[in-house]
Amino acid sequence: MSYDVIVIGLGGMGSAAAYRLAQRGKRVLGLEKFTAVHTQGSSHGGSRITRQAYFEDPAYVPLLLRAHEMWDQIERDSGQSIFHRVGGILVGPPDSSAITGGRASVEQFGLKHELLDAAQICDRFPTMRPAVDDVALYEPGAGFVVPENAVRAHLDLAVAAGAELHFEEPVTHWEDGKVTTARAPYEADHIVVCPGPWAPSLLADLDIPFEIERQIQFFFEPHTEEFRDHPIYIWDRADTFYGFPEIDGAVKVAFHSGGQLCTPETIDRTVHEHEVRAVAEATRRVMPGIVGRYLRAATCMYTNTADEHFVIAHHPRHENVTVACGFSGHGFKFVPVVGEILADLTIDGATRHPIALFDPARLRGGA
Repeated sequence: MSYDVIVIGLGGMGSAAAYRLAQRGKRVLGLEKFTAVHTQGSSHGGSRITRQAYFEDPAYVPLLLRAHEMWDQIERDSGQSIFHRVGGILVGPPDSSAITGGRASVEQFGLKHELLDAAQICDRFPTMRPAVDDVALYEPGAGFVVPENAVRAHLDLAVAAGAELHFEEPVTHWEDGKVTTARAPYEADHIVVCPGPWAPSLLADLDIPFEIERQIQFFFEPHTEEFRDHPIYIWDRADTFYGFPEIDGAVKVAFHSGGQLCTPETIDRTVHEHEVRAVAEATRRVMPGIVGRYLRAATCMYTNTADEHFVIAHHPRHENVTVACGFSGHGFKFVPVVGEILADLTIDGATRHPIALFDPARLRGGA
């Protein structure tokens, strides 16, 4: 069977791409290895931080401004509850990357924010116990998105726009204009590859050294009720961790880095007692009320590039293939705008959005 576009992978990025392509009148086939809205990749866990005080690089901010507009539109069009603006706070020493990079972003783009010293942090947020020399950047427009609802919304909108979506149909091979799955061969004028942690196998000829890192999302019953109305937070420290307000009786916390290297086939899905203890001890030192009774945990995977920036581009070796991968643990907040970018690249050959930072040439050959 022949299509205008085949989208490989229907997690966050792939679901958004399938919708935007179908919305623009393309005959779209979406292929997913697992069931819809699954828990095997990187688009699950109940919450994902979204913020515009972007210490990773100010170049991301224009994309985030567009993404926040699009989250609102997706909510209206789908009826799903996705984006919760609860505010966000970055905490760390004045010279930490979160503070210096966050300030650079908000000042360059004139974003609403407040700078707080340690005493002001304690006064505004009594859940927090910063060091005497810690400071914070508070962003009122930050918050979290619900990844499962976001993926579900994009899938539903894609189908409503005419896309054909196949689940539990893994791709076994692709080349220019052809995709083979465990069920059938397909043809298309263009292919969009959104492989998540399957990037090393599905995009081997990109010649990019991806690392897949096991990460754990921990859920606790909080000691106090103060977390019911609380901003998202990131503590920039040796063991950087982040977390969320209470959602459905649980608070979620997680380390940002330091996970075990793995593959989607070898990832350890068991969460061990020493891992629970480590995150509990780290958070109790600066947020003593957050960790009460341990409830559960979920594993996911970061697909990291060497510089932790994304890859969004035409495939350098395949003229009619577009790729989106290597989101390095901070990509989900960009889902709707990445979908728009992928549709632009596929249909128009270019996009108005600034994506020079995501050119895979910077990483090729391990450079």
